[in-house]
Amino acid sequence: MSDTTLVLLAAGSASRFKSSVKKQWLYSGEKPLWLQVAQRFASYHPFAKIIIVSSKAEIAYMKYFADFTFVEGGKSRQASLRHALDKVETPYVMVSDVARCCVPQEMVKRVLEAKTKAACIVPTLPVNDTLYFETSPVDREKMHIIQTPQLSHTQTLRKALSTTQTFTDESSAIAALGEKITFVEGSPLAHKLTRLADLKHLPCIEAPASTNLVGYGIDIHPFEPGKEMKLCGVTIDVDYGFKAHSDGDVAIHALIDALLGAAGMGDIGELYPDTDADYAGADSAMLLTDTLRRIKSFGFEVGNVDLTIMAQAPKLLPYKEAMRKRLATLLEIAPNRVNIKATTAEKLGFVGRREGVTVHAVANLHYFNWKKLQDGKEI
Repeated sequence: MSDTTLVLLAAGSASRFKSSVKKQWLYSGEKPLWLQVAQRFASYHPFAKIIIVSSKAEIAYMKYFADFTFVEGGKSRQASLRHALDKVETPYVMVSDVARCCVPQEMVKRVLEAKTKAACIVPTLPVNDTLYFETSPVDREKMHIIQTPQLSHTQTLRKALSTTQTFTDESSAIAALGEKITFVEGSPLAHKLTRLADLKHLPCIEAPASTNLVGYGIDIHPFEPGKEMKLCGVTIDVDYGFKAHSDGDVAIHALIDALLGAAGMGDIGELYPDTDADYAGADSAMLLTDTLRRIKSFGFEVGNVDLTIMAQAPKLLPYKEAMRKRLATLLEIAPNRVNIKATTAEKLGFVGRREGVTVHAVANLHYFNWKKLQDGKEI
């Protein structure tokens, strides 16, 4: 069994990436970036365990992709690493950032082979340009560009991080203890993905696959007298609404389920449970907006949606165009990619008896095409 655990950090907010998609969820082919990185490292070395550190919401989704060990991150890189170390049982731990997505196998091998030489093994690159500190030049031969993955003695790293002092990487924390640091040759391929422009320097990332992902949703709500009726985010002029924990917009509820189904993200009850007081009387349009934000952050874009509303009452023909435009605005797509169909139940069943409404929805998603974006320009 290996004496080394791998920790991959992916809990950052990626604020400098400036995209609705979190960089760890950019798709390379059919895989999100974090998964590609984890599987790449797994192919390099038989680690005792691979720990992925991310946010609570992302971990819930990540678990559908692979059986790694997942740990919720903290408010800083250092706090996230401390959380991960609680799960490390091996004498050595290798730490890298998911944002360094093209780390070559030879570089990892050099780090592993040097593990007995110091408390922390650090891959570095030489500085090729002239350097100044404020207004004075410095000797670039004494400078190093620090990279990850870094390998540390687990106990030493735990001790180094048990402080309120902030460090930007493992080596600086361990150096502060006075422990020995050893440098090995890094690689230009281990370029860190920080901004959209960095994508040009990462040859291991493929264009996202052109796969279309289809989801289906259905919802049913009975009528309730004296309540405002909302359908597709549009107010319907009748003296009754829907019996529900939220505002009861049955069309949007079905649509949310269709979107979540296409993304493989569960259902509306998991995200917005009717046992949660925060969603009592909630505006379903706001729930759809939040669902879209989640879906986009996980690397998807909406292609088109199609809804069939089954209602004996009320009459919906006068509202269909407003419904189309309202959903298009909420989904941030063109109105021609939203289709609304309305039908009766020919007086059959609870719908035919004018007791309620049922809606069927289909949604189509595709992966965010980051290949066409770099600071807003095609690359």
